[in-house]
Amino acid sequence: MVTIISGTNRPGCSTLKLAQYYQKRLHEKGLNAGLLSLSQLPGNLIESDLYGKRSPEFKPIQDIVTRTEKFLFVIPEYNGSFPGVLKTFIDACDIPGSFYEKKAALTGLSSGKYGNIRGIDHFTGVCHYLHLHVMPLKIHISEINKEFDENYNLFKKDTLKFTDEQMDKFILF
Repeated sequence: MVTIISGTNRPGCSTLKLAQYYQKRLHEKGLNAGLLSLSQLPGNLIESDLYGKRSPEFKPIQDIVTRTEKFLFVIPEYNGSFPGVLKTFIDACDIPGSFYEKKAALTGLSSGKYGNIRGIDHFTGVCHYLHLHVMPLKIHISEINKEFDENYNLFKKDTLKFTDEQMDKFILF
């Protein structure tokens, strides 16, 4: 099973739009991937699902993570790194069974000019600690607000080239 993780719970964000774009393009390339937006997390996750506790609301999310063999994380830049809700999500999941010896591809995005390079590096360190094998090709999409057309498809030639290359390699990974 393949799951795309939209790495924030921010409503109306570009991260979810990019994750949906990846899902659509992967489907066109013959790979069906589920989509998990962190906006689906229980609102009381910090109280209900950390430190070994498991709420009925988080169990279906944990089941998805447990069944997933390959993840594609779409991660926005938040204050020079990745969103705290993404780390909280990781902390709420069963360890080591959720991520140990599984595979991941990482895509960063930002409204600024660096495409969350630093946050992707930080998250790579978390992935390595979890024994999650990270695909070497990581994409960084800067100025994301200029990357979508009116249907939320990417349209810039270079961005299409690199995201397609990443998706093709992810399928084979």
